[in-house]
Amino acid sequence: MRRTFLATGAAAAASAALSDVSLAEEAAANPVSAPWTGPYGGVPAFDKVTTEQFKPAIEAAIDERRREIRALTVVRSAPTFENTIAAMENGGRTLDRATTIYGVIGGNMSTPEFRAVEKEIDPQLSALSDEITQNAALFSRIETVYDARDTAGLTPEQKRLSWTYWNSFVRAGARLDPAAKTRVAQINKRLSSLYNSFNENLLADEETYIPLVETDLAGLPDAIRSAAQESARERKLDAAGAIVNTRSSVDPYLAYATNRAMREKVWRAFINRGDNGDKNDNNATIKEILKLRAERAKLLGYPTHAHWRLENSMAKTPENAMGLLESVWPAAVKRVGEEVADMQAIAHAEGAHITIEPWDYRFYAEKVRAAKFDLDMNAVKPYMQLEKMREAMFWTAGELYGLTFTQVSGVPVFHPDVRVFEVKRDGAPAGLWYFDPFARPGKRSGAWMNAYRSQERFKGEVKPIVSNNSNFVKGAPGEAVLISWDDAVTLFHEFGHAIHGLLSDVTYPSLAGTNVFRDYVEFPSQLNEHWLPTPQVLNRFALHHKTGEPIPQALVERIQKAETFNQGFDTVEYLASALIDMKLHLAGDADIDPDRFEREELAKLGMPKEIVMRHRTPQFGHIFSSDGYSAGYYSYLWADTLTADAAEAFEAAPGGYYDKAVAVRLRQEVLSKGNTTDPADQFRAFRGRDPDPAALMRKRGFAPAKASA
Repeated sequence: MRRTFLATGAAAAASAALSDVSLAEEAAANPVSAPWTGPYGGVPAFDKVTTEQFKPAIEAAIDERRREIRALTVVRSAPTFENTIAAMENGGRTLDRATTIYGVIGGNMSTPEFRAVEKEIDPQLSALSDEITQNAALFSRIETVYDARDTAGLTPEQKRLSWTYWNSFVRAGARLDPAAKTRVAQINKRLSSLYNSFNENLLADEETYIPLVETDLAGLPDAIRSAAQESARERKLDAAGAIVNTRSSVDPYLAYATNRAMREKVWRAFINRGDNGDKNDNNATIKEILKLRAERAKLLGYPTHAHWRLENSMAKTPENAMGLLESVWPAAVKRVGEEVADMQAIAHAEGAHITIEPWDYRFYAEKVRAAKFDLDMNAVKPYMQLEKMREAMFWTAGELYGLTFTQVSGVPVFHPDVRVFEVKRDGAPAGLWYFDPFARPGKRSGAWMNAYRSQERFKGEVKPIVSNNSNFVKGAPGEAVLISWDDAVTLFHEFGHAIHGLLSDVTYPSLAGTNVFRDYVEFPSQLNEHWLPTPQVLNRFALHHKTGEPIPQALVERIQKAETFNQGFDTVEYLASALIDMKLHLAGDADIDPDRFEREELAKLGMPKEIVMRHRTPQFGHIFSSDGYSAGYYSYLWADTLTADAAEAFEAAPGGYYDKAVAVRLRQEVLSKGNTTDPADQFRAFRGRDPDPAALMRKRGFAPAKASA
C-alpha cells in the first residue's frame, strides 16, 4: 500500500485547492511537487530539482494533505466506497510526487545538505501519518464501509482495498485511547529521527576506503584490479588502488587478493561498519530503536514488535517464521563444516600453515571450486559484461512475457549514469524502466528496485515507472564493466521486482505491483534469478569482453554442476542475520546491548566461527534504517520456498524455463495481480496446490533432487 499519508479524497482536494490557492500554485510551480509533464504520461523533473526546494515543497504538500483530510471528514453523506475508500485512494497526489522524488534523491544522491533536510522533514511526515491514522472521524467512515463490504455490491478488488485501508488504520492504532495514540505518535516521530541517524552513520562508514600499495593488488584479476585503481583515481589518492567500504568492492577483493593481512584489514573494516565506538557508532541508536518498537507493539496490543509485523504476512506469526529458519539451520551448518574441511585441506596442501578464518572463506572457496569442479569463477568473469547481462534480462522478459525495452533520450535523470528505457508488452506501452548501475558518494549500498509511479486504471490508464539501482564499480574509461557471477544473480533478482511492477494489471494503485506482503514480494524476484544460468542466456549474452566469443560450453556445464556449491556459506550467512533479526524483535522490552546480544545468541545457535552474519547488527540497514524488513528478514527464505517450487514447475514443463504456458500462468496468476488477492491464493492458482517445502532443500543441495527435475 502507498504511504497512508498520501491518501485523501477528490472532493476534498478540490475544496482544499479553493481554500488556499496560493499554496496550490506554489506546489505546482515547485518541481519537487509539480504535476509530472512530458512524454510517457509525465515523468519526474529530476533536472530541475535542487536541495533547497524539498522543504517548502513537502511542507506545502503536507498542509494540503491536512486540508484534504479535514474536508473529507466533514462530509455529511453516509460513508460509501466511492466517497470514502475511493476518495482516499485518489488523493494525496501532490505529496506522493514530492516524496517519490525526495526518496529517490535520498537513496542515490545524498549530501550533507540533503541529510539536514531529512532531519527536518521525516519527523513531519511521520507526524502526518499518525494524524491521519488516528483521526477518529476518518476511521469511523472507513470502518463503516469495511463492515458493509459484503452487502454493498463491491467487486472483489474493492473489498480487498477496503480491507487494506481498514487494516492499516487498526494496526497503526486507530482504536487506541487518546493517551495511547499520543504516545504512539511520539514513538513514531522519534523512530523517524533514529532511522535517519542510523543511515547517516552507516553511509559515513561506507564512504571510507582503504588505500592499497602495489603488492596489495597481487592475485586480483584484471577487472578487479582496474576497479581498485579507478577508485583511487576518483578519490585523487596517491595509491596503487583503493577498496571502498561497500560489498561490491570488498567481496571481490576477499575472493582473490593473495595478501592475507590486507584481506583481514579490508574484512574488519567492512564488518565493523557502524561498530567502531566513534561518532558513527550505531549501537546506542539500535538500542533505543528496539526499546521504542517494543513499547509501541505493546500499546498496539501485541506481545512484541515481531508479532505486530508478522500479522500481515504469509507467515502470520513469528513462530512460523522461526520454524522455517530453524528447520534449515542444521543442514546448512553441517554443510559449512564440510566446506571448511575442504578449504583447510587445500591450505595444508599448499603449506599455508593457517586455520581458516572469515577473511579466508571467499579466497579458499574459489580454490575448492576450482579443485572440485574445475571451475574458476575468475575465468567466468570476462564473459560477464554488465551491458550484456542487461540485454540478457531484456531478452528473457521478452521471451517469457512479451516485454521489449528501448532506450530513450530527453527524459530527465538525476545523474548522468542513469539511463531510461521505454517498455512495451506485445507492442503496447507498458511503462518506463530507469537503470542506475554505478556506485557513487552519497548513494546507499546494495541493490534495489523503486516504483516511481504505480500502475493503475482508477482515474484513467496510468503506466508504471520503475527503477533498478546497483553499486557496481566502474572500470577504466572505455573498458567494459565486468561483474561477478553473484552480481549478475543480484541484477536478475532486482529486475524480477521491476517486472513485477511493470506487469501489474489492477485498478487501484495501492494494490499494484510490489505492494504485497513482505514475505511474498521476494518470490517473483528470486524466481527471476533462475534464468541467468540457462544455456539460452549464457550462449547468447555471456560473451568475452575482448573477443566477443560466447562462453565455452564446457565452462557452462561446469557452472551448472557447481550450482549448489558454497550453499553452506550462503545459507548460514543469511540465516544468522534472519535469526538475530527475529530474536532481537522477540526480546520485547529487554535492555539489549546489540553487540553482546549478537555474540551470545550466535554462540547459542552454534554459529561457525569462520562466518559472520551477512549483515551484522550495527550495519543491518534492512531492519534499522526504517521499519522495512524489521522482524522480516526471514522473508527471503520464506519466499524462496515458493520460488524453489515454482522453478520446478518450469523444469517439469515441456519447454523448460521458457515454457510459454507456465510463463503465461505466472503472469496471469502472480505478476499481474499485485495485492488484489491473498498471496497464498495466487500461488495455488499458479501451481495448483500449496508449495512443497522440500523443494527448498532440493534447490540448496541439502536434499536429493527430484528425478523429474
